[in-house]
Amino acid sequence: MEKVGLDGFKRHPVGLGPYKFVSHTPGVELVLEANENYWRKMPSVKRLIFKIIPDATTRVAMLKRGEVDIAYLLDGTLARSIKDDPKLRLAFSGGVGTTFLDFLDMWDPKSPWADPRVRLAASLAIDRKAISEVETLGASPPTGNIVPSTFDYALKIDPDPYDPVRAKQLLAEAGYPNGFDAGDLNPWPPYFSAGEAVGNYLAAIGIRTRMRTMERAAFFAAFGAKKLKGICVCMHQGHGNAASRLGETAPSDGVMSYGAFPDMDDLFKRQATETDETKRRAMLTEIQQTLHDRHRYAPIYEYMWASGIGPRVAEPGLMLINPYPWAAPLEDVRLK
Repeated sequence: MEKVGLDGFKRHPVGLGPYKFVSHTPGVELVLEANENYWRKMPSVKRLIFKIIPDATTRVAMLKRGEVDIAYLLDGTLARSIKDDPKLRLAFSGGVGTTFLDFLDMWDPKSPWADPRVRLAASLAIDRKAISEVETLGASPPTGNIVPSTFDYALKIDPDPYDPVRAKQLLAEAGYPNGFDAGDLNPWPPYFSAGEAVGNYLAAIGIRTRMRTMERAAFFAAFGAKKLKGICVCMHQGHGNAASRLGETAPSDGVMSYGAFPDMDDLFKRQATETDETKRRAMLTEIQQTLHDRHRYAPIYEYMWASGIGPRVAEPGLMLINPYPWAAPLEDVRLK
């Protein structure tokens, strides 16, 4: 780095992994070659090419033509087309990302979302199992927590049931017997169909939204600048434990936070400096339970996505490191 500078390092990086850098065309492909002297073992596949294909339909078409061997991140419709092809097979991976409904306007006392009964109504309006079935062939387990169940300090919370009748009752109790206009529904790109499904479920109980889709760069810029309004069908994707996951939205200074409960804000800051593990676990448990009781979010499911596997692949390496969702360790990927 000191010799060639940042740009020079980007053109030809060096490291200690199982594969050596060959070439990189930004936005097109990355080419790697096996490191025969890798400390763990010699990689099984001599050459790996990672292709950047933004359109999922194109990824599947290339897989069926034999132009690629693994196609990542397929939605339910495309996954079914793989399932019905005898030459191909499906593999599911994930378990890191959690999809949830975030009430961005709840911190405005004039917003209907400021009422916890309205937030609970929205949660009860969502059929999580049905969305999981459509989006991921049922592979994504519904959850009541934004912290994945596999993370350290995670509190297992059952998902809210699908109960639109009770949801309408709660809206009436909150003063909205005919529902209300909730403004924008911002789906996390590229999961627009899941966002549309949530919007339809909300509309069924009278909560009317306008889905606002953006490409990833524009979305993240607006989200990070706290410029989005309404609600968000959001996704947490960072690794770590319950503290790192909660840290994005629970405290007031979280990168995805539009507001915070003062007592939870204080408790989160105190747990970060607590060196007694038992006490810290108790603090994080209290935070997760309190946020659930106050209906801070409407968690939907722990996201598991489908990949298509071509006929040449013996071991795609998915979930060999659980819950890392991509092929890994790369030296364990094998062809037939």
